[in-house]
Order: sequence, then C-alpha cells, then structure tokens
Amino acid sequence: MHIHILGICGTFMGGIAAIARESGHTVTGCDQDVYPPMSTQLESQGIELIAGYSPEQIRLQPDIFVIGNVVTRGNPLMEEILNRNLPYISGPQWLSENILRHRWVLAVSGTHGKTTTSSMLAWILDYAGLNPGFLIGGIPENFGISARIGNTSPFFVIEADEYDTAFFDKRSKFVHYHPKTAILNNLEFDHADIFTDLAAIERQFHHFVRVIPNNGLIVANGKDPNLKHVLKQGCWTPVEEFGTDSGWHTKARADNTIDVYCNETFHGSLQWDLLGEHNRMNALAALIAARHAGIPVNIGIEALAQFKNVKRRMEKRGTVNGVSVYDDFAHHPTAIQTTIEGLRTHTGKARIIAVLEPRSNTMKMGVWKDSLAKSLSEADQVLCFTRDAHWAKDAMLPLHNKARCFDDLNQLVQAIAVIAEPDDHILIMSNGGFGGIHEKILSALERT
Repeated sequence: MHIHILGICGTFMGGIAAIARESGHTVTGCDQDVYPPMSTQLESQGIELIAGYSPEQIRLQPDIFVIGNVVTRGNPLMEEILNRNLPYISGPQWLSENILRHRWVLAVSGTHGKTTTSSMLAWILDYAGLNPGFLIGGIPENFGISARIGNTSPFFVIEADEYDTAFFDKRSKFVHYHPKTAILNNLEFDHADIFTDLAAIERQFHHFVRVIPNNGLIVANGKDPNLKHVLKQGCWTPVEEFGTDSGWHTKARADNTIDVYCNETFHGSLQWDLLGEHNRMNALAALIAARHAGIPVNIGIEALAQFKNVKRRMEKRGTVNGVSVYDDFAHHPTAIQTTIEGLRTHTGKARIIAVLEPRSNTMKMGVWKDSLAKSLSEADQVLCFTRDAHWAKDAMLPLHNKARCFDDLNQLVQAIAVIAEPDDHILIMSNGGFGGIHEKILSALERT
C-alpha cells in the first residue's frame, strides 16, 4: 500500500510514517516545514518528503492520504482531496486499524509525564525481552528512536494524547487506541485552543475509559481528584492506584534511592539519577503497567535503574565555566513548578536561572496568567521570552526584581551570559526549538 501523509514532520505523524515504512508500505509525505532532524530521520528510512501542500501531490496516486491534525480546511492539498472525493483517514485511525488492532496496547495518558512514562514502560518491556513496538512523542535515550513496530511482540506502548484527532474528527486521539492496559497519570486543564473547560477534557478521558475492556487494567494516579471524578462517571475495568499509602507508593532516601511499596509490602529499591516526585510517580505507573503485562516488579526496577531518560526532559546540554545548561519540555505551570523543584533537590543552594518561552497555544492565549509567577517562584532568576506572549510581562510582576522579560532572542541570550556565574544552573523550558537558544547560550558563555 502507498500512503501519503499530510503533516509528516510532527513527532506523532513522523512516528506513524516510520512504522508504516517498517511494515512494508510505500510512504511519502509533506509538511509546511521540512527540515532536520525529522526530515533527515525520515529520508534515511526511504521516505520521500515534499515541502508544502501543493494540490499537484494527488498525482502521486497513493492508496490513501493520512491526515495529521495540523491540517485544516483551506489547506490546498486537503481541498483537492475533498473535491476529488479521494480516500483519506486520520493518523490515529490508520494506526488503530493497521497496527494496533491485534496487539496488546499499553496506552499512557495524562496532562503531564506521558512521554517519560511511555519511555519507561517501553524500556521495561524491552529489558525483559518482550521487544515491544512503541510510538512515543519524544526520543527515549535507551532506544534513540521515537517509534518502531516490534513485529515479533504482541505488546505495543503508545503515548495517548488527549489532543483532537483531525479537523474532521474532534475526538481525542486516544479513543482510537483501545488499550488493554491504560495509565491515567494526571489530569489538569490544558489545550485551551480546543477545550472550553476542565469538564470537556474529563469527558474525553471518560470516552477513553469506556473503551478499556474488563479484562484489562487501569493504572490511575490515586492523588488526582480530577481522575477520580472521571472514574466515578463509570468504570468497567479493574483499577490499581499509585501515589497513595493504600496503593502503590514510594519512599525516597537521601542517596537517590527510592523504595517501592504496595500497601505495606516492600517490592524493592531503585537507585537512579532522575529528579523529582513527578518522576517517582511516572516510575510507579510504568512498573504497575509492566506488571500487568507479566513482568515482575523486581525486573521492572532493574530496568529502571538503567533508564536514561528522554531527550528534552531535564537534558543537560553542556557545562561552560562551571555553568550548566539544561533543556526541558515543560510548558504548563504544574510541569514548570515540578521541574524546578526536581532540579532544586539536585542543586541545593546553587542558583537556578529559569528561562521560559510561553509557546504552547494555551500559553499564548494567556490562560495561565494568574499562576505562572507562582510556578517559577523557586527559581533564583527568571528570564521570559515574551515575543509571542506579551501578557506574560504583567504575569511576571509578582516576582519583582528577579524576573525580566525580553522580546528579542539575542538580547535574552546576552542577558543570561552577563548574569551567569560558576555553579549556576540554567534551566530552559519550552515545547519548541526556542530559536536554538541552548547552543547560543553555551557559545555566549564561552566568550565571557
């Protein structure tokens, strides 16, 4: 089969492209922005890429067009597909019908931690010799790729996103996946561009719960009241909770060791370098889900001791003159706060310089105006790039003199280089490329 993917350079659609190619399909695709690293990764797999959405691409005569949710009405190629009544399908539906239908799907949902938890879970299954397929919205360093089919295994791990499926299917992506094992990591309001309120997101999460079989398992964060509200709307599947003393929980020790318990039963100790309570919760969810797939907790703990994290999740990009520079994907106040708190446990009294780009659609809309300053309060200095989010200048006022805002990226980089001192930790947070700021800061530090 020949499939042509619209919006192929996004992480999710690029993963579908790789899996389809690995399955033996002919794959081509197009996107508005075709550039490395995704373009290089796809082309190395024999996937032809086209820049832009020219209507002439219908001459490729694929068997079906697979449509990413970046595509809207008015897109010239999509309009031509509609006008000619050519076959098309959303990415999640194509994945469900062609890859997931006969697999044991382990789906990881939640406002925060999906990518890290999916990566942990896939690694535990791989470490145990189960060779899972996976599609993850980031690159786990243990694998070096974001997606693979895992043909020899019944297991498939997928990051289950609540964002909408396509312009013609406004359900959340995850309702297509029909998992046997589902993680509900947490639930907060987000994606204000498509959801009107928290209740609208809870409704989609309940649609997800409705398609999990009663011989499956829901692994739920027992501390999250919004998830409890979702499950109270109806649940037909066994539930195991984590994060509470009556369920699975951890006890942290001072030497980066965490002890794993279920109720009062001790299941083992994990020593690792990942920071923060949020990663301990992610680890618990992954251990329980892997246990449902037949992997004993002690084997899961062995695997996590060798887990290398995910690119752009507290990833150290370099150290110059004693100043360490980190990259993190945090773009929601809760994620920002937990990321800073996690780094603080590592740095002690050393200065943390938080550098934020409010880039997500929800951030640009100013939804988090009243909570953004509080989420950054544990940092010693805050520098905010406000070119696309001018509202953030007012939001920073509660931080007084320790916060500064910039509309010019080069001025921001120079300001960081001026204030940075040995033993400082510069934490850069954005869900985009941030104009290559990481390398620019490292270069500026070398010149000072």
